[in-house]
Amino acid sequence: MVPASWDIYVGPAAGLFTSVLWTGTSLVFTAAGRRIGPTAVNAFRIGLAIIILTLIHRLRFGIWVPEAVAGQVFYLALSGVIGLAIGDQALFTSFVDIGPRLAMLLLGTAPIFAAWFGWLALGERLHGIAWIGMTLTIVGVAWVVLERPADGSVARTGHRLRGVILGIIAAGCQAGGLLLSKQGIGHGWLPVEQHLDPQAATLGRMVFAGVGVLPILTFHALRQRARTAGGRRPLRIGSPRAGYLFAACGAVIGPSLGVWMSLVASDRAPLGVAQTLCSLPPVFILPFAVLIHKERISPRAILGALVAVGGTAILFLHPR
Repeated sequence: MVPASWDIYVGPAAGLFTSVLWTGTSLVFTAAGRRIGPTAVNAFRIGLAIIILTLIHRLRFGIWVPEAVAGQVFYLALSGVIGLAIGDQALFTSFVDIGPRLAMLLLGTAPIFAAWFGWLALGERLHGIAWIGMTLTIVGVAWVVLERPADGSVARTGHRLRGVILGIIAAGCQAGGLLLSKQGIGHGWLPVEQHLDPQAATLGRMVFAGVGVLPILTFHALRQRARTAGGRRPLRIGSPRAGYLFAACGAVIGPSLGVWMSLVASDRAPLGVAQTLCSLPPVFILPFAVLIHKERISPRAILGALVAVGGTAILFLHPR
């Protein structure tokens, strides 16, 4: 049991822990994607996460399938397909195209999308200080993304523009998925006693993500067959065995623990605060980008990352 005086810190702490987990996820999934491809990583990690989450649910609640009403199933289905199947497919491709640091920085714009979705779906209005936060975030992201990468600092795939676009798409899908997940738990339309536990909601969301990734996997397989028949093979580094090992590690710390903690954050804190605290990997990842990927992190990159995350903090943490 968490002491009552500490209860208000559970959601923010879960959000910070989510950022730590997703920082690690970005590194291992980048390594996996360069060995087996982003589509294989996406499908493999969702399948493994379903198994892990099902076992955890059985141990915690004594049943295999979460008990949910039809509306909760609907919201979790949309959340899984949009946030995990489509959004993460875009993110993993962005990892390979532009590297984990820039991809995660773009993902840091997710709170802006959450603000837009809140205004459209819930009628939330933004005031002057919120617009300042949005502007700072956009400027910080643009400042870093528009910086010309140094030779050898990131993977050169020839798809930098595609990677940037997919990173922005991933941010929008993550914000939408988190909103739908919170509704899937039951916030806003069900009494508290009927709310789903965040771990149960994570399992339901992951199952539908697995359904959503099947068409992507099928399309990818057909495309790869056509390319192979034409004599073209995708460029890969390292062994497929190492790629699947990286993907397995990522499945544990990302979709199993990370997504679970993100739903704990959204369940125990306002959506904007939760999304903000889940969007800190652009800062957390900087030392790893230097040590592991040998990137040259300029003062401009460091300042841009701090400005971007600072902008999202202003956007949601300022008293309304």
